[in-house]
Amino acid sequence: MSAVSSAASGSTPGRRTQESGMARKKKGTVHGWVVLDKPYGMTSTQAVGAMKRIFGTPKAGHAGTLDPLASGMLPIALGEATKTVPYVMDGDKFYRFTVRWGAETSTDDAEGEVVRASDHRPTAEDIDAVLNEFEGEILQTPPAFSAIKVDGERAYDLARAGETVELEARPVTVHRLDLIDCPDADTAIFEAECGKGTYVRAIARDMGRRLGTAGHVIELRRLAVGPFGEEDMVSLDALQAALEADGDALSLLTPIEAALANLPQLDVTSDQAVRLRNGNPVLLRGRDAPVEEDAVGVFERGRLMAIAKVEHGELKPVRLILPD
Repeated sequence: MSAVSSAASGSTPGRRTQESGMARKKKGTVHGWVVLDKPYGMTSTQAVGAMKRIFGTPKAGHAGTLDPLASGMLPIALGEATKTVPYVMDGDKFYRFTVRWGAETSTDDAEGEVVRASDHRPTAEDIDAVLNEFEGEILQTPPAFSAIKVDGERAYDLARAGETVELEARPVTVHRLDLIDCPDADTAIFEAECGKGTYVRAIARDMGRRLGTAGHVIELRRLAVGPFGEEDMVSLDALQAALEADGDALSLLTPIEAALANLPQLDVTSDQAVRLRNGNPVLLRGRDAPVEEDAVGVFERGRLMAIAKVEHGELKPVRLILPD
């Protein structure tokens, strides 16, 4: 058995192919990722529904909600790929967004009603001077209109019903926040690379307050999620065109294992794979074998067959991948 780094070997994460992670188990069952370039105005739930229809599969889920007024990357898992969703959701995100100064809204974006206004407009120098306050590990209060659950219900459902939603501040990580342009006095364009649970709308709201004005997001585009990059995205139009051309859009899927590109990877023999499929651990031998790992991708003859953990030198199955 050999241990390899996912960053140093194996296929390119975004390579689209009809290999291991994208086989059909039977008609109507498809396994793989659609790295969708979600259009403006579509909800994440609607996007998942569209993928179910296009690929004719009942099992699908997305890796992180993208607001209707936002566009860009919405990774959607089909079939067995849904078992790898948490590993994508835990990854960093990259956004480009535009903030309008002078108004704060109930939703912190252009969809909401104006709840506070200001005549003050910050300069580029003013903005640059406070950017570092919004980088690193910061405390952030999520927008009331968010997917966070409150007593079992989504905060946005409660807010839309007219209830007052009070969410507690929580720590989030912003790795990078850059001012890209100030097209005019009313708007500023930013790029942000951030960790799980960070709300760009909250950054706009809080920065507006810090600058002595008010602010909300008027345009938001997500360009990366976890292991998936901008080059991996496929548009809804391209999927529809493929479907109409030959009735099959499988060539536009990304394989299941791409979701695990940031995890260590292990190769196992056929006998070891049988043990894992039966729920039994496998003892790892060899000088380079890992001793402790929270999660690894396990491959048999180049095919992803399981997600496992390593404890005290033993490989223990967590989720089996069964696309065949």
